[in-house]
Amino acid sequence: MTLRTPRWWYRRGPRAMPITRALLTPASWIWAWTTARRLARALPIDPGVPVICVGNLTLGGAVKTPVARAVAALMRAEGRDVHILSRGHGGREPGPLRVDAARHTAVDVGDEALMMAADGPVWVARDRAAGALAAAAAGAEVIVMDDGHQNPAVAKALSLIVVDGETRDDEWPFGDGAVFPAGPMREPLAVGLARADAVLLLLPADLPAPDPELLALFQDKPVLIARLEPAAPPPPGPQVGFAGIGKPWKMERALKAAGCDLVDFAPLADHQPIGEATLRFLAGRAAALGAGLVTSEKDWARLAPAWRAQVTPWPVRARFEDEAGARALISAARVDQF
Repeated sequence: MTLRTPRWWYRRGPRAMPITRALLTPASWIWAWTTARRLARALPIDPGVPVICVGNLTLGGAVKTPVARAVAALMRAEGRDVHILSRGHGGREPGPLRVDAARHTAVDVGDEALMMAADGPVWVARDRAAGALAAAAAGAEVIVMDDGHQNPAVAKALSLIVVDGETRDDEWPFGDGAVFPAGPMREPLAVGLARADAVLLLLPADLPAPDPELLALFQDKPVLIARLEPAAPPPPGPQVGFAGIGKPWKMERALKAAGCDLVDFAPLADHQPIGEATLRFLAGRAAALGAGLVTSEKDWARLAPAWRAQVTPWPVRARFEDEAGARALISAARVDQF
């Protein structure tokens, strides 16, 4: 069952559903204890090539995949054979399997893996250790692991934590700091940060600077800033948008900020399969409003070919503000010594 991200997870103060949080807190203790126990008992394998993990501390919404693509692009520009390793969330293939965009669909390998395969080699594997070994055996010089900060199966040369830096409208990237299901955290903030080598603060294109209060949380960690920017203008004319991402309201906000004439928007659950009935409803709504249909690149990857022709994908990319600093951070992790 796929559930839509509760927006109150990211609120602080009286709008943060304190009674609901209190009721869910015992379950969050169990979740945090289970995660800590799994991490403590792990024996990570070394695949023989450096692994750069692009992870986060929350359950979705930090936009890791564009950052993983940007990190891989940075290293490919230096001539490295970079393979991306993904769990293949939403796909039925357990792996290890190298994604073939001409043969596989999102049903097979998940939407994110299919999307990233347009850039270069991508592997899906529920067993991350097996996936890393398969990528290394296939010639990978560097592995970029999309997600996996809480997965201790693979030894990491660099653990990069992606944090959503958008803090307006009373939203805070970590909410009240509560662990799932009482909040968005996969583990307590201090615990997850202790294992991280650096923080990547991702800001929308229209936000001038990061929140000083947020920056203060990372004083003992190197912090990189990246911007999430449109890779193409939004489609012209009125549009009905929909998105099944961690924070679908951010897609709505970004489309409007980019100048899209957005007349309606439907938030869906992250990785939610978009069935025929849902698509027919959205198409009918768009027709009634004299509008087109627009969605995220990730959601578009899950559509059947017949529907892809009727929906415009709106891609975004992560851009490092200090690309030289990002390269230096990778070098400091001794990636160049492998």
